[in-house]
Amino acid sequence: MEKDNYKTDVIFRVDNSKDWKGTVYALMPHDCCDHQGHVSTYQHVGQHSGAEYRHCIAKSRPATPKEYKDLKREMEQGHGYNFNVVKKQNYDKYLKSYYEVRGVKR
Repeated sequence: MEKDNYKTDVIFRVDNSKDWKGTVYALMPHDCCDHQGHVSTYQHVGQHSGAEYRHCIAKSRPATPKEYKDLKREMEQGHGYNFNVVKKQNYDKYLKSYYEVRGVKR
């Protein structure tokens, strides 16, 4: 698959919640995916979905490069992502994406 020219910011996390404990997932903190303000996520099981950023951060811990290596490879090779790994959400970038999804002109 051809790699995307756009660099997608991503935070890799490990879920600590009861049902998904230990699941490694990708959180795209600046990719607002719906009118409720959820951001895009990706994991091996379930693939793409939307999630509330603060909830994800509260219910997970940062993944190590070793933990997220396979997921990152799957996303880059199987879906063409071009990643910029970040540690936290830049709220200004998130708001820009949120306003675009909502059709708000600023």
